[in-house]
Amino acid sequence: MGVLADDMKRVVEEQQLGFVATVCPDGSPNLSPKGTLAVWDDDHLVFADICSPGTIANLAANPAMEINVVDPLARKGYRFKGTALVFGDGPDYDAGLAFYRRRGSTSAKRHIVLVKVERVAELISPAYDPGQSEAAISAKWRTYWEELWERRPEKKP
Repeated sequence: MGVLADDMKRVVEEQQLGFVATVCPDGSPNLSPKGTLAVWDDDHLVFADICSPGTIANLAANPAMEINVVDPLARKGYRFKGTALVFGDGPDYDAGLAFYRRRGSTSAKRHIVLVKVERVAELISPAYDPGQSEAAISAKWRTYWEELWERRPEKKP
């Protein structure tokens, strides 16, 4: 059995957005959203570099990274810590492009980043501390997001 449990895979595949933390050469953190995050297999996550030169440069110098994925309704998610391999050409790059094509993605990809997940920790909102159920928390945040959507000036009918 791999590192990634079924619920971890579900959250990643449902959200498709992860926040990737890398380390800059001066030791400061760099946080970048990745809308191409997906499950590669039982031990790896993957994302595409569409326009992330800072992330790629940081990983070239130091492959250690963390990815946070959170379900904004349930206020739960996971922190995935691991090591990245960056592919800009060759068979691994081609396999990554094929992976995204099968998922319907047609955007240009400069690199494919394969992340070996070494440790995982749950992210759970303190809203659960008083004993609220996931259904109650999800209902509250669903209402919030629906009301926010209704206020958006560019929303379509």
